[in-house]
Amino acid sequence: MPAKILGHDLLITQVTEETLALVDSGIPTPIILIDGRAGSGKSTLAEKIQNDLFRQGESMPRIIHMDDLYEGWHGLAAGTEYLQRFILSPLLTKQTASWQEYNWQIESRDRWREFSGGTPLIIEGCGAINQYTSSIAHLGIWLEVDEETRRQRWLERDGEIFDQYFDTWAAQELDFIAREKSPTLADYELRSSSIN
Repeated sequence: MPAKILGHDLLITQVTEETLALVDSGIPTPIILIDGRAGSGKSTLAEKIQNDLFRQGESMPRIIHMDDLYEGWHGLAAGTEYLQRFILSPLLTKQTASWQEYNWQIESRDRWREFSGGTPLIIEGCGAINQYTSSIAHLGIWLEVDEETRRQRWLERDGEIFDQYFDTWAAQELDFIAREKSPTLADYELRSSSIN
């Protein structure tokens, strides 16, 4: 079934309501996936959903950024594997997830993080929605934004790194999306005209 296209505010309301209903039904850690290509607004949307859930729920949802899991500019696929192995697999067996974030300055993993569940989990970033994650997550959101807008956002955010890595990263995204069919696995789609 194709993703349901919703406007920005309605999407946040819908996801919040569905997530809290899952918690009320006895699922302590609903998993929400937010995916889209670089510069599509995933981090911003994740924070808005987190804040809305916190306002209406009983605990602050945890956000995991895929940027903290990739192994550098060539590491999209490795980051998704890391997510599965060190975060999702332990959580599914009711164990504490323990992982190291990637430090882009030293180009190595350093700080340890832990999460034991008990609050909604939002995973945002390129590669968050794939064949594996969509089979275990409760909600998936795909952000569809035109390339000109995405390029401009990345240029404003990362400056000189844009010219050096945009094409390399974009090629990985295209390959990953073609292989995993990520947009078709989402429950909801948010298009650029709806994104604030």
